[in-house]
Amino acid sequence: MAAARKFQVLTLTDAAVERVRELVEDADRDVVGLRVGIKKGGCAGMEYTMDMVEEAKPGDDVIEDRGVRLFVDPSAVLFLLGTEMDFEVTKFRSGFVFKNPNEVSACGCGESVSLQAADLSSFAQPQT
Repeated sequence: MAAARKFQVLTLTDAAVERVRELVEDADRDVVGLRVGIKKGGCAGMEYTMDMVEEAKPGDDVIEDRGVRLFVDPSAVLFLLGTEMDFEVTKFRSGFVFKNPNEVSACGCGESVSLQAADLSSFAQPQT
């Protein structure tokens, strides 16, 4: 018997759902969603990545929310646990914003972050 999923890696705000929907619908090729990951880079050490997805990769954590799909790169899961993904439009910029409880610090320009792996004990289910 398969184990039931206990929690979702990340959640999306209404604005993020709408922007993901727009990106997928307006893509110049057939895509099924967006892949979220992290990579080394930037002055704080890590950067969030987003790519169009034509098909899931083995090990992807798939999040389906209000008709859109996000694919979380397996190597990023421990760094993204508990994250809320939003989309903001301000006077000077627009883009996805990650409210990540695993963020230790961020650079001044906001383009890179320092992350630590999530404390899995905070996600543990109580024993019954």
